[in-house]
Amino acid sequence: MDLVTFGEAMVRLTPPGFQRLEQARSFDAYVGGGELNVAVAAARWGTTSRWLSRLPDNPLGHMIANRAREHGVDVHVEWTTGDRAGLYFAELGAAPRASSVLYDRAASAMSRIAPGTIDWPSAFRGARWLHVSGITPALSESAAKVTAESLIAAKNAQLTVSYDLNYRRKLWSAEKARAVQEPLMEHVDVLITTEEDSRVVFGMSAREPHEPSDAGPYEEIACALERQFAFGAVAVTLPLALRNRWSAVVAARGKTYHAPRYEVEVVDRFGAGDAFSAGLIVSRLENRGWDDAARFATAASALKHSIPGDFCLVTRGEVEQLVRGTSLRVSR
Repeated sequence: MDLVTFGEAMVRLTPPGFQRLEQARSFDAYVGGGELNVAVAAARWGTTSRWLSRLPDNPLGHMIANRAREHGVDVHVEWTTGDRAGLYFAELGAAPRASSVLYDRAASAMSRIAPGTIDWPSAFRGARWLHVSGITPALSESAAKVTAESLIAAKNAQLTVSYDLNYRRKLWSAEKARAVQEPLMEHVDVLITTEEDSRVVFGMSAREPHEPSDAGPYEEIACALERQFAFGAVAVTLPLALRNRWSAVVAARGKTYHAPRYEVEVVDRFGAGDAFSAGLIVSRLENRGWDDAARFATAASALKHSIPGDFCLVTRGEVEQLVRGTSLRVSR
């Protein structure tokens, strides 16, 4: 087992055809969650992946676990009979209307996970990498304690740890997010974040870009975070803007690496950041340099924007073709 991820997955309900929630007469049902999305993408690209979580022993809980297994993920779940699966409603926007999320996840099974219930040495046996995100500690005090427990156990087991800051303002305040997460950073090797999340949670400010192609401000943030927390590397994904451009900057050991900038047509942006995380992790587990890792991760993330649902259902070959430069002609 190369990669272990730990976090909540939910059932996602989305009105078809870019409808608003209040218009909906039916919903498309998907399964998604930051850490599970990473495990699925990594498994599809040949990295053995395990997902740790807590789910209700009911049809929705089994639906979530089964979707993970369908894509080759090794599912390690604590089943509970007294809790519920989290739900979220995703309303897909079309410019200039933004996409939005309505959560129905209070008192979910994962939010009630308790410290001491996961056998970390067993869960990490044979693994080389742990991936978690800032969503899990936002769920509850106990989930935050178990997140800290996972990071400490991973470092004791000599795993590389990546952490996607993934700030969710609908789950907790910026002040609480900083107070809980700053102490966790000492156990993190690779931080994955955005300019906005870095500014809101850690107070990192940057100048405005001179033009859409100016990645300088994001490079400054990556380098500042690397120095402040002594990370091995920091990856900052660049925002979608204007013509939906997508890119990233990685700072590692005093050097910076800039990924190509892709123009994407947004079908569904949910899970795009997780596709980036998966691409970065898979590349590093294959001993690729940070430059190659940033390129692969950014291409994977760009492709995810074209796929409905939370999972990045593209092949390694498709990602590598985009890295090389691809045509939109029909593949026959």
